[in-house]
Amino acid sequence: MRIALISDIHGNLVALDAVLAELANEAIDQIVCLGDVAIFGPQPRETLVRVCDLDCPVVMGNTDAWALAPTPHPARDEETQLFNAVELWGAAQLTDADRAFIRTFQPVVTLDLAGLSFLGFHGSPTSFHHVIQATTPDEEIERLFAGHHAAIMAGGHTHTPLVRRYQNAFLINPGSVGLPWMTSPGARGTRNPAWAEYALLTIDGQRLGVELRRTPFDLDALRVAVLASGMPHADWWLGDWRIDHG
Repeated sequence: MRIALISDIHGNLVALDAVLAELANEAIDQIVCLGDVAIFGPQPRETLVRVCDLDCPVVMGNTDAWALAPTPHPARDEETQLFNAVELWGAAQLTDADRAFIRTFQPVVTLDLAGLSFLGFHGSPTSFHHVIQATTPDEEIERLFAGHHAAIMAGGHTHTPLVRRYQNAFLINPGSVGLPWMTSPGARGTRNPAWAEYALLTIDGQRLGVELRRTPFDLDALRVAVLASGMPHADWWLGDWRIDHG
């Protein structure tokens, strides 16, 4: 059995389509989406439609829930105001049908993967705002999980790929399809390399393989989508993207 994990698409349909094109050449039994589908990218509606067409389990992410009742974040600085403008624009693009689809997203997704239990979430099983990193102590994870456990536990939210052992389980983050933030050495803030991140799980009896992947996409196609979308502050949004060859 092979399972694809995608997360944090953030309205970047160009990146999502690159991942789906790659998966079309694989023998995939199931896709699971770990949330944050539409908001903060140029194609919120189109991305929701594409995910809906996948007919796969979808976890409720923090920006998914926010899109159902959009409220500006406190304007601490100019960058927050820019974020607000882009996110509120994205929420305004959604139709009643789009919001109805978002309401079908689940707090957690549980599956039986050929005898191995799977638990999918966004931040943690108890809150989509929780942050779990490679350095998060096991004791903190135990508190955040509040009794939830499975052989495979997968979440998103941090936009950072991760595989670590937690007790007798694998804890996995596939990274971000649509906004794969990276810190730039010697520079302030982050940049987005023009690749999309996801993960593949291979289950063969009690054997489990975890593959973290990144696939390049056409940055020029993303620029075209952004400029055609009418989203505010398009130049600012595009300014964080770079071609990065590792």
